[in-house]
Amino acid sequence: MSDDNVSVEDDRLMRWNGWGDPAKAKDLPLAVRTLLPLLLGRIRKPEPAAALDEVRVLPSRATADDLAAFAAAVGEENVLIDAEARIRHAGGRSTPDLLRRRAVEQATPDAVLRPATHDEVRACLDVAMERGLAVIPFGGGTSVVGALDPEPGGRHAVVSLDLQRLTGLLRLDEFSGEAVLAAGTTGPDAESLLGARGFELGHYPQSFRYATIGGFAAARSSGQNSAGNGRFDTMVTGLRVATPTGDLELGRSPGSAAGPDLVRVFLGSEGIFGVITEVRVRVHPVPRARLFESWTFPDFRSGADGMRRVAQSAGGPTVIRLSDESETAVSLAQVGRIGKALAKGASVITVYEGDDIAERRSRTSALLSAAGGVSAGEGAAEDWLEGRFDGPYLRDALLDAGVFCETLETATTWSQLAALKAAVEEALKSGFADAGAKSYVMCHVSHVYPTGASLYFTVLAGIRSEPLPVWETVKARVNDAILASGGTISHHHAVGRDHAPWLAQEIGDTGVRILAAIKRELDPRGIMNPGAVISVERTR
Repeated sequence: MSDDNVSVEDDRLMRWNGWGDPAKAKDLPLAVRTLLPLLLGRIRKPEPAAALDEVRVLPSRATADDLAAFAAAVGEENVLIDAEARIRHAGGRSTPDLLRRRAVEQATPDAVLRPATHDEVRACLDVAMERGLAVIPFGGGTSVVGALDPEPGGRHAVVSLDLQRLTGLLRLDEFSGEAVLAAGTTGPDAESLLGARGFELGHYPQSFRYATIGGFAAARSSGQNSAGNGRFDTMVTGLRVATPTGDLELGRSPGSAAGPDLVRVFLGSEGIFGVITEVRVRVHPVPRARLFESWTFPDFRSGADGMRRVAQSAGGPTVIRLSDESETAVSLAQVGRIGKALAKGASVITVYEGDDIAERRSRTSALLSAAGGVSAGEGAAEDWLEGRFDGPYLRDALLDAGVFCETLETATTWSQLAALKAAVEEALKSGFADAGAKSYVMCHVSHVYPTGASLYFTVLAGIRSEPLPVWETVKARVNDAILASGGTISHHHAVGRDHAPWLAQEIGDTGVRILAAIKRELDPRGIMNPGAVISVERTR
């Protein structure tokens, strides 16, 4: 079954100070421009963003000897110190990242390295270890938790290790249903390479068009098809990793009792232990058919009850997604069939892929109907699929209009879901209100398990002062509320630097000491992504 939504967009670089293809950047729809003052009041006009050629960066702190050593490892043409290359690797794509990209003066890595093989990655780490340089692994640049900040960690310079040349389908075992992909392979390229052989990975996060296989592993990503295909970490069967003190090839067999599973140590490690260079994943034949159905519910609680019933019953949809009343009202599409068909209450979309989809749809429909759902036809689900990777473009347009827009996520058990949702909404609304800003909070559930589900929030705010200090205060309040209410600090965005101060509250001080001990063993000089996941102080 072909899928127009997984094609490679083009070979142009991602917009340097925004999301995605610069040619696809768009103005706010009229319906949104009309709605915003009603929701947020008067909107503060933002300062003009700096153009790329106006941005000033400090001279590279990497010495001539540093650069010569890296050039010997990857070739002189793959050691970049020009301003544009360094700016493009200055961070990820969170709202704070993009607000910083609007400034004239920006912090950047001192050089960008572009290895093409595992051995070249290994050589770069050897140079960095010998010379005491911090290394930030860089895949698609889509992190939203500060994992790509050019933090030197007390070193004299920091380099970005860009894996975009480390690409390709290295092996495909059709009989076993396993593939080995180079870590820098993007989501669309992976699906194209596998699709040519009749297979699919089936991992589609919103960052799909730009994020990489190695990034999926390093952040423990969860894609929109997780109800049917599972999280990315459940797809991984093996890894190849280069660390400052040696290499690892992990995942000998489908199951093993040979000690703790070291594959899981590196999944979610965000580059603090080393660099994932190859990922072995389970794959499946490309689905031959697809069905859609959308639903309306009186409210979020009844929709969540329907989702729970489906998650606790075998053989459900490939995609199932619940939007609360606020998100349904605004609508991801803003206009058209979604706005007309799902104007009241909450809404659910379902997508079924595979060979037994009619039976799965019938079973799911019965469960959703029993929870109070009413079928609304196929249109809303089809519209969602068509635009499912385009949400960040709307975020950029909102920022251009002076509207603060950011997302965050968590997860908990079904029994605590409603309370956690209420606690996060209260923390967001009260936090912005204390700063004199009106806000509008939307929420959806897009990843479900038999025991619980994720909650994904989008918040709009009309901040009349500098937005970054306001958001830092609000986000801290939200993080406290999440942990106090039994949620996880991150379901799929990862920890990065933004969530690192709260990690000990989730895994305990002993858990942090375990991670720090692993890091000291694999990275004794502390060069790998300093400050991400665990603080620099805890690793010494």
